Amino acid sequence: MGSDVEESLKKRPNKFPFSSDSCSRKNFMQDGHNPLDITRARFGNLLKRHGELAERLSRDSDKIIFERLQKEFEAARASQTEEICLDGDQWNDGLLATIRERVHMEADRKVMSEDANTLPSPEEKITYKTGNKVICCLEGARIGIQYETSFAGEPCELYHCVLESKSFLEKMTVLEHTVPFFLPIREIENDLLSSNAKKFIDHVGELLQAYVDRREQVRLIKELYGNQIAELYHSLPYQMIEFVLDDFDCKVTVSLRYAELILVLPSRISVLAWPALKKNPLRKDDAILGSQPAPVRLAYAEDALRTMSLPEAYAEIVLNLPQALLQTNQQRAPT
Repeated sequence: MGSDVEESLKKRPNKFPFSSDSCSRKNFMQDGHNPLDITRARFGNLLKRHGELAERLSRDSDKIIFERLQKEFEAARASQTEEICLDGDQWNDGLLATIRERVHMEADRKVMSEDANTLPSPEEKITYKTGNKVICCLEGARIGIQYETSFAGEPCELYHCVLESKSFLEKMTVLEHTVPFFLPIREIENDLLSSNAKKFIDHVGELLQAYVDRREQVRLIKELYGNQIAELYHSLPYQMIEFVLDDFDCKVTVSLRYAELILVLPSRISVLAWPALKKNPLRKDDAILGSQPAPVRLAYAEDALRTMSLPEAYAEIVLNLPQALLQTNQQRAPT
């Protein structure tokens, strides 16, 4: 049974879905000539296809909801009588309670006017802006929050969350939103919205901004250093990121984990340098257990990733990599 599996693996092509040039790869112990690396490459390809499928499945419906809500938010801001920018403690539970009361009073006034067949008296419409959030009073006793994300000072996507409650005394619920499906807004709603609505609103904003920040960091290193990165894997929320530097005299594997989705710097980091195998023409198999030196942990690289953004840390790693490898080789050299 085992020999059949090994024979089957030998017959299958060895693919590296994220490698720019898989045919010219150096001879490493982890260069794909064993079942573990074949499995890893296939798993990476599966993750990539999963991401593409998830994006296609959610794109059309999300786009329709986004366009409708965006028009509603634009109309609300166009009809506003005042926009108030809140600083620090001005955004608090008391103000949110006032906004809730206002949307219900406006909805009741509109119903009473319709019953009396009269035009409702004009009411001041105030929009509040605090941090990356714009808070609007929407028709139908709803509160709308628009989140404005950014990266490196440049605006990115807008996201929306609409809250409603049957009355001022009842708890609010999330009516609809445009938050990406892989971010746990429903869990946050269950944990926070009924007990602390302000904290819920703020936390969703932090979650979205952190997601965009991690995603844009990855996009930037691909754009700037794509020719040096042989493989790159990441989860949909970018709380797991792995990539390989394969443009040097060794292969460097970088693994990043973010313990919480509101983090923009990783909480667990591993950077290992795998020395190249010296090929022996008299031997057909160089990847014999024990013939390859153990990987070297690059502590300076881990420190950089712990304190810098991913593009900044990448530049620091590449700049100091030759010296770090030289020191390692000198330490390993027999005396």
